[in-house]
Amino acid sequence: MKNLSGANFNNGAAVGPQGEGRDSPSTFPSYPAYKDSGVEWLGAVPESWKVSGIKSFADLITGITPPSDDLDNYAEEGWPWVRPEDLNDSGKPVRASKFLTDQGWRFCRKVQGGSTLICCIGTIGKLGFVDSDVCTNQQITAVVPRGNGRFFFYAMQALKPAFDVGATGNVLRILNSERLGNVTMVVPDHSEAESIARFLDHEIARIDALIEEQQRLIELLKEKRQAVISHVVTKGLDPTVPMKDSGVEWLGEVPAHWDVLRIGAVYSETADKGLTELPVLRVSIHYGVSDKELSEEEADRKITRIDDREKYKRVRPGDLVYNMMRAWQGGFGAVLVDGLVSPAYVVARPKNGDISRYVEQLLRTSCAIEEMRKNSYGITDFRLRLYWDQFKNIFISIPPEVERQQIMERIDSLINESEALKSEADRLIVILQERRSALISAAVTGKIDVRGWQPPASIQAPEPAVAEAV
Repeated sequence: MKNLSGANFNNGAAVGPQGEGRDSPSTFPSYPAYKDSGVEWLGAVPESWKVSGIKSFADLITGITPPSDDLDNYAEEGWPWVRPEDLNDSGKPVRASKFLTDQGWRFCRKVQGGSTLICCIGTIGKLGFVDSDVCTNQQITAVVPRGNGRFFFYAMQALKPAFDVGATGNVLRILNSERLGNVTMVVPDHSEAESIARFLDHEIARIDALIEEQQRLIELLKEKRQAVISHVVTKGLDPTVPMKDSGVEWLGEVPAHWDVLRIGAVYSETADKGLTELPVLRVSIHYGVSDKELSEEEADRKITRIDDREKYKRVRPGDLVYNMMRAWQGGFGAVLVDGLVSPAYVVARPKNGDISRYVEQLLRTSCAIEEMRKNSYGITDFRLRLYWDQFKNIFISIPPEVERQQIMERIDSLINESEALKSEADRLIVILQERRSALISAAVTGKIDVRGWQPPASIQAPEPAVAEAV
């Protein structure tokens, strides 16, 4: 089984994308003549390009939120009202998740298609491109260009560091319209801006496709790993072994020689209070209990919430812990080192044998998670709690010790292989993202000359503004 860039799941080899999307800005020619922009970070720019603040080349429109206490302003469908969570930074057209009635629309300032939206309160510099008329909330300022909209969108991406510098405030960062409008940019003539936008639409779509390819690979790795783990912890390693009906709906058939037992038969609850000098362990609903302790800052923040470190529970290697409110998400972990966990965790101590690493993997399977949900109490998912009295009565299947060790060796090997491939995919994503940023910056600041660029004859260029990077 191969990944989408040539990595083979069976031998662990990882091969990066070959050629496509990997052009460096240095492979393109420069302009014949440059001038000093007068701005340190911009440096020299093409001689014919104009240098000034954004407000010299575009109109700025700050958004408005219609009165939220009047429900007649809002609708399930209608006029698109864009908020920061709708911005995608990708260049694909933004799609609003909230809508206004005609009444609500009249409160707002219309932003025409072809504009770039910039989050200027909170997440400074988050961007979106719109291909049709919208309005926005007050956190967003629209840059309505007097020129090629796609060029301006890419130029705004290159200006993100300047936006961050221009923002004020510590707790809530704000980039007001005056500061935004005074950020310096460079703009070529209209035909040249169109050429740059056309080049970037094509090349960035190619890079984005490669990034998405690596992201899909990571998801495939997760799915494959979980599928294999789920199989071996419920069916074992030997496909020829005789099976039996476990008598437990969520377990189904299990190897005939495995024990089917209540959790309370193999674990007992413990609530030892912690020694304050022990480390607070990192616990994740995705990866269980880490042998790495929280940083001092993280630990102080967590412990401050209950104002009493002595309430933390002591755990020992071999214990099984779970967060009562996260059991339905697979939030189980086997403890590897002495430490402390939050009072929100149930600590289960095995009565005999080292079984917790195996049980952790079993309880993280999708069928087990659904069983945890059924046994949890609460009105909504976010209030569900799995108490020990219910947890201890859930049945699990336990293989003999030697077989259990063999299963864990297989799982450890699979996890190591999967993590190595994921690390390589993550590394390639970082490289591609860096090249993406470098190419955009070089093109919109005139460091490279793409006026003579044409898309490869064998590849049809994506349509500007609406091209899907797939």
